[in-house]
Amino acid sequence: MSILKAVAIGTAGNELSKKITGTDEVSAGRTIVAAGSGAMLGAAAAGTITVGAAAVGIVAAPIAIPLAVGAALVAGIASLFD
Repeated sequence: MSILKAVAIGTAGNELSKKITGTDEVSAGRTIVAAGSGAMLGAAAAGTITVGAAAVGIVAAPIAIPLAVGAALVAGIASLFD
């Protein structure tokens, strides 16, 4: 996992949460949306969201899980300081 990649994806998750919620105000709801968006973007970037490729998901798990968690943390924290 690249820390810079997690930061970039987490920041994108925070920006996505602003569009989903329609506000840029700090709130618990937007933080939850930001963390979820960051986790989904991190999982997608790591390649674990595949259709019918269970073997690829298992092989990519050591990279994907830390990237998704890191991106979720960055997005959640970024949403608190907008």
